[in-house]
Amino acid sequence: MITQPATRGADSELVSASLTDPEAFAELFDRYSAMLYRYVSKRLGPEQAEDLVGETFLVAFSRRGSYDLSHPDARPWLFGILTKLVSRHHRTEAARYRALRRAPVDAHVESPADRVAAGVTAQAARTELAGALAALPAKDRDVLLLIAWGDLSYDEVARALGIPIGTVRSRLNRGRRKVRAALGDTNPMLEEE
Repeated sequence: MITQPATRGADSELVSASLTDPEAFAELFDRYSAMLYRYVSKRLGPEQAEDLVGETFLVAFSRRGSYDLSHPDARPWLFGILTKLVSRHHRTEAARYRALRRAPVDAHVESPADRVAAGVTAQAARTELAGALAALPAKDRDVLLLIAWGDLSYDEVARALGIPIGTVRSRLNRGRRKVRAALGDTNPMLEEE
């Protein structure tokens, strides 16, 4: 009978184990590469996402000896590395949002029936949202997108970016306020009754 190797628990255990067994780090890649890919693909497009995710894990692997093992979840650490790499591509990101703002809205929506209405509404607001994101300062945009697309908590964003949680809150508030104003102080995802 062939048994599969047991998966380790906390991410910090994987990082620690990878110091003597580099193969253990592959499990972190398996856990988080798709999540990081989706996040950076939304920010910069799929063309650059694969390269940046790969580069993120190369940087993380090379710095695994300095990982703070008191943090069991490595997502903020990985998103922090990825965000720094994205900041190098900020011109590309801003250009992507400007292009989305100019691009015609695709009327064809392929999604399950329960998501069609939300998808159509989101597509209609895409131009304004892309413009609002492009206009945000990079630091505000990083916080907003780590929370919205990265699904990180305030604490995790603070750890990822190496900033105080109060700064996360103020940047998020400022970013949300500017995006909301650019969308005419409405939330296009809320259905009008």
